[in-house]
Amino acid sequence: MISKSLAQKVLNEALATGGDYAEIYLEETNSESLVLENGKVETSGNRKSYGAGIRILKEFRSVYGYTSDLSPKSLLALAHTLSASYNGKRAISVISVKKIRVKNINKINDHLYDVPVEEKVAYLKECAAITSGVDKRIVRVNDSFNDYCKNIEIYSAEGEVAKQYETKEERGRLVMYSVGAEGDKIESTFEGPGRVDGWNWFKNVLDYKALAKECGEKTIMMLGAKECPSGRYPVVIANGWGGVIFHEACGHSLEATSTAKHHSVFSDSIGKQIASTIVSAYDDGTMPNEWGSNDIDNEGTPAKKNQLIKNGICVGFLVDKLNGRRLKMEPNGCSRRQNYRYEPTSRMSNTYIAPGKDKAEDIIKDTKLGIYVTNFGGGSVEPTTGEFNFSASEAYIIRDGKVCEPVRGCTLIGSGKEVLMNIDRVADDVDLGPGMCGSLSGMVPVNVGQPTIRIKEITVGGRGGKLE
Repeated sequence: MISKSLAQKVLNEALATGGDYAEIYLEETNSESLVLENGKVETSGNRKSYGAGIRILKEFRSVYGYTSDLSPKSLLALAHTLSASYNGKRAISVISVKKIRVKNINKINDHLYDVPVEEKVAYLKECAAITSGVDKRIVRVNDSFNDYCKNIEIYSAEGEVAKQYETKEERGRLVMYSVGAEGDKIESTFEGPGRVDGWNWFKNVLDYKALAKECGEKTIMMLGAKECPSGRYPVVIANGWGGVIFHEACGHSLEATSTAKHHSVFSDSIGKQIASTIVSAYDDGTMPNEWGSNDIDNEGTPAKKNQLIKNGICVGFLVDKLNGRRLKMEPNGCSRRQNYRYEPTSRMSNTYIAPGKDKAEDIIKDTKLGIYVTNFGGGSVEPTTGEFNFSASEAYIIRDGKVCEPVRGCTLIGSGKEVLMNIDRVADDVDLGPGMCGSLSGMVPVNVGQPTIRIKEITVGGRGGKLE
């Protein structure tokens, strides 16, 4: 996007007042969005954007700015303005730029941007027809397909030889949303498979027809569900999207963004037990073609498989360059941002609890009375304490080892520490669920995940009285 010679000039301008690290992040993004409301095209459009962000670090300080003007004059002016935040003498002079080879772990054989709009519309209409055809009580069906291709170029300097990285991100996501109504009851269901992949995966690998039908069926089922009982009970949480509790209540608390400034309940936990001894957990940005994967992070560090918890012991954090300085830890490939308008920081990618030795059916069979949660809606978390509440969008009663009637209005209330220590069963059926995660550096695509687990006791909120 810019020449090596211009990058060298901009980096030297940024480092003129004593910065010990400078970085230029450039991106060009082409995106397409299609939205259908009850089978009719509501919005359709393409968008192209480009810009650059410049960051300068000096010890534990950071200054960041961005521009959509990639001309030499604009980039040099931005670097000069940012460098004025420091008042020291030059410590680094960049004399050359070396291109670093980036390993491609996300191979794509066909591209979403090559698919005609008409074909994507027909695909969404088919999904909508299947969902709305489930039952007359389905009053609204909203389907969308969003994809983008992002070209990224990074120049970084913390010595005389600056490094140049080039990478590409291509992602697509199908979203299904159905609303059912009966009397004064309203229920909704959301499905959102996403992938770093091409059209063949969405059309021929993903069973989108079954997913569209399931979307409608779950909505109707929950319309007939009774209110969830309240109290403290054993709770079994299904694999895949059930991992959102670990992501929100524990994962964010293991990001260096929080731990480096002691804003996390786990800030001083390296080497200490924070979970049941049967719990291990990873964040893995190297899983080929997964929704949260990247070849490199937004600082140029190769994506890695980082273990966070090993047999209940905290063994690592997710570390970016700036917070790595505070923690005296090396960055480990997890620095991400929504786009060039955001300064990067440590973020999750594909975060999951590792498989255990149990079978999911045995965990349910061995639970005499409790709640079985298979999907979650919204929730809130206080990262400094890890306290949370999550609403379950799909939950059931477990009686005598069998999954029985569905319940609505189920809320799980607790803390990350409590959940981790109270996990007493872990199955071997790990699965992932795609979502979008918001934090200091904007919204980024992530996978949450886990096998089926059981929390031996947790507070369950609901209006259905006592569980019997």
